[in-house]
Amino acid sequence: MPTPFRISLAIQAACLLALSAVDGRAAVQDKSAPTLAPVTVAAKANRDPVEKSYRKMVKGMDLFEQQRSALAPQAALRFKLLPRRPDTDLNNIELAVVGSRVEFEVPIAPDHTFTLPRNPQALEENAQVIPNRKRQSMTWRTEIRTPGLPPNTRRLGDLRLECKVGMEAGLVSNSSNLVGQLVKSVLYTPAYCDGKAPLYLFFADRPVFSVALVNGERREILAIDKLYANASDDPNLPGDLPYCDCEVLVDRTYILPLGDRSWPDDTLVAFEFMEDE
Repeated sequence: MPTPFRISLAIQAACLLALSAVDGRAAVQDKSAPTLAPVTVAAKANRDPVEKSYRKMVKGMDLFEQQRSALAPQAALRFKLLPRRPDTDLNNIELAVVGSRVEFEVPIAPDHTFTLPRNPQALEENAQVIPNRKRQSMTWRTEIRTPGLPPNTRRLGDLRLECKVGMEAGLVSNSSNLVGQLVKSVLYTPAYCDGKAPLYLFFADRPVFSVALVNGERREILAIDKLYANASDDPNLPGDLPYCDCEVLVDRTYILPLGDRSWPDDTLVAFEFMEDE
């Protein structure tokens, strides 16, 4: 029986590297701790949450502050929630930081982005960041945007930093198969983003027709194998890739030559969208 997409092993590795996170909680609660009050945050009632480590996300925030002046001096950092399944509803999501004793809610903007407050107690307790959505129903990314860019463009330095912060924060989700475990154990670090052509998947705002790098008079259109998770020849695109958190966003995916320094950080990534064509 044919698989839904004929995707190369390299792209599967990209999905599983850039889109896979360590499941489970690292914290072990103190048995002597007092009994906690009943849970009131809806996210905590979810028995199969898609949660992230608060410590790792704060480490990503620290990395952003360390490298923003070099890569994205005018940009701000936000985190973004994205769907993984066709039936995922991203509206009215409740997001909470939950530790053994600390808990607080995190407001989510209408565009499904949020900022994470720094809380020493949450760090000490190795708290988790938990939405009220099930595992594999959604995924996470960083969003680093320099204001005032031309329409339908992103800035390459912003995206370089998005990759680094996302890797440091452990945002991308999930596959438990052997390939995913091997890839993430070897390459799951911000340094991976400095490679000439790291297989890190970005998501455009809408389905893309083409993506180009533009710097002054120099312009280069990305090859088709850098779009659509290398599934452009599949008649069912977009579709379902259960091992990759691009599974319902395949027609928005693109890969950039992040480590190719012949493209400076001020290079624009210019999009033509399917609906425009």
